[in-house]
Amino acid sequence: MSRTLISSGSTFEKTAGYSRAVVQGAWCFVSGTTGYDYRSMQIPTGLEDQIANCFKTIGAVLDEAGFSLDDVVRVTYIVSDRGLVPRALACVGSYFRDIRPAATMMIAGLIEEEMKIEIELTALRQS
Repeated sequence: MSRTLISSGSTFEKTAGYSRAVVQGAWCFVSGTTGYDYRSMQIPTGLEDQIANCFKTIGAVLDEAGFSLDDVVRVTYIVSDRGLVPRALACVGSYFRDIRPAATMMIAGLIEEEMKIEIELTALRQS
């Protein structure tokens, strides 16, 4: 079974020694993705803008791997502040309302203070 490593070009990936996504057979495992624009390494201040950047990166990685958001079966959200949860749920719900993957949301400190959310997911290629 072949294994494919996919990068978003983030400096974090090279420094920490990980791939943005790993494709193994019919599965795609996407690493925790924050709201950075990984080409410019800039992050917007707003939660909704960070979520949009997360999904832009995730969508590009899934597309490169031959998957789409429709293939997502599991998603984990890590939010930096409990007060952000209602807005985060409404925003991520707009992406997954019809797909409805299994999901978990946690409140935790993230690596950089400006990060408000991190999203990790798993996709299974539909046959």
